[in-house]
Amino acid sequence: MNQEFKASLKSADTEEHIDIYFYRPIGYQWARFFRMLHVTPNVVTILSIFLGVGAGICFYFDDLAINILGIFLLIWANVYDSCDGQLARLTNQKSALGRILDGAAGDFWFVSIYFAISFRLMPEWGWKIWALCIVAGFGCHAIQSRLADYYRQIHLFFLKGKEGSELDDASKQVELWKQMKWKKEPVQKLFQFFYKNYTLGQERDTPIFQIFKRNLRERYPQQLPEQLRADFRAGSLPLMKYANILTFNWRSITLFISILIGLPWLYPAIEITVFSLIFFYMRGTHERLCLKLNQKLLKGEYEV
Repeated sequence: MNQEFKASLKSADTEEHIDIYFYRPIGYQWARFFRMLHVTPNVVTILSIFLGVGAGICFYFDDLAINILGIFLLIWANVYDSCDGQLARLTNQKSALGRILDGAAGDFWFVSIYFAISFRLMPEWGWKIWALCIVAGFGCHAIQSRLADYYRQIHLFFLKGKEGSELDDASKQVELWKQMKWKKEPVQKLFQFFYKNYTLGQERDTPIFQIFKRNLRERYPQQLPEQLRADFRAGSLPLMKYANILTFNWRSITLFISILIGLPWLYPAIEITVFSLIFFYMRGTHERLCLKLNQKLLKGEYEV
């Protein structure tokens, strides 16, 4: 593994095996290609949106060949989703808009996928399939992936500090949204509207961590004690495998199997059941970790 490839990754702690051995190496080669052409990371993200939405459209058809094309397009979309971040790190073109676009890309993909499944099965299921997909998509999937992303950014914050993570405060995102003007920057303000709601949701789902974070900032505004960082990493690292399950790879594998065996409804059903169980276990364990470390913090156990 060469040094430039390593520099294109976030951290071994948060990278999944499928990413490290498949998506990241391919994404790295694309990143080198796009760097040579002076293509920006945001353009790559937009390309991934078109590919992912195209994949969703393919899943509407009850035709194996078209479904396989959809699988290929979704894999390609995720390669570009990997590539945009790698390109940003290699060229130092990180931006707030890039972070927002990157998060929105997956939403576009899966909204099109849930729509495709609903339209495909509506002749057989009627409106029941819409209820299933709405619960799976908005009630489960969106919340699960939002929290999984938050936990990975929190982990990177304790591991690498603010510069090594993309951990955002909802209050700052709300303020940014208020400062933007619809007449001057309508597109950015629209994306910022969704992103500030995204960060508000992350903080709403993690009440104990928010208390812990406030106490940390009051006591250690500059740098966290090494022992505290080590204790947090020890408790958070085992949860990264669950956070990764709730992002793209295992969700897409479940989708692919469901489509290939001709049971598209199985994907949203597993989303509501299996993935929800993983979500509640991950959140409960993480909140207990934060409660434990916050108690130690208040007792002064991390004072130098």
